[in-house]
Amino acid sequence: MNTEKEDLLFKKRLLDLARAAYNKNINTYTDFLTLNETSIFLSAKPELPDVNYELFGGFDAAERKVLCFCGDSSVKAFSDYIACLKIIPLNKKYSDEFNHRDFLGSIMNLGIERGKIGDILVKEKEGFVYCEAKLSAFLAENLQRIKHTNVRCEVVNGDALTIAPDFKEIKGSVASPRLDAIIALAFQSSRSSILSLISSGKVYVDGKLVESNSYQLKENETVSVRGYGKFIYKGLENQTKKGRYYVSLQKYI
Repeated sequence: MNTEKEDLLFKKRLLDLARAAYNKNINTYTDFLTLNETSIFLSAKPELPDVNYELFGGFDAAERKVLCFCGDSSVKAFSDYIACLKIIPLNKKYSDEFNHRDFLGSIMNLGIERGKIGDILVKEKEGFVYCEAKLSAFLAENLQRIKHTNVRCEVVNGDALTIAPDFKEIKGSVASPRLDAIIALAFQSSRSSILSLISSGKVYVDGKLVESNSYQLKENETVSVRGYGKFIYKGLENQTKKGRYYVSLQKYI
């Protein structure tokens, strides 16, 4: 199926969910959305019924988020819809080193669809996996090994967690606070290579696709670049005598 057709089907799905929430006064939910799907939703909002919505991925800085059309104002949208699964090696001392892909691969090997899983955070050989709550007990019972390491799982209260992504602070000067210049600074890349990333639809700002390299970033906007990573633009610190802009970023690591 080509991408354009997939996007049209996704928009139709959003319309169906929004109409159901509006007409039946119920809350309706998507899977965890990719950045592209979030961008499609944000662009399609004027075409959808006038119903409140919330985007949430289990914690504030989540990239993959579930979209809830809130047709029932008496029910909190995400009170029990998303769970966090903590994955712990049985013996940390002899555990493999893990990355995001290791956890995701083991989960999908259990037959779980990608859209049912949100962000995965890795902290000191432990994994924190956000998922649809109805899957959490199944995962906790059946996920027993990551790579060559035996693990145990427990469902934890996401609201009580203090885990958060780790950041590396980056400061530097750019000719202007344009999107292409800031991305080049964040990933230590040439401006020409960044231009191709932007034009090929791989750059999102606060979840919305941006294809203009001259876009002027605003303070605290989050930039995601597929294949590279993401960062928060913290803003302009000062301007040098030569007219260059000194800026700061927080890059996810």
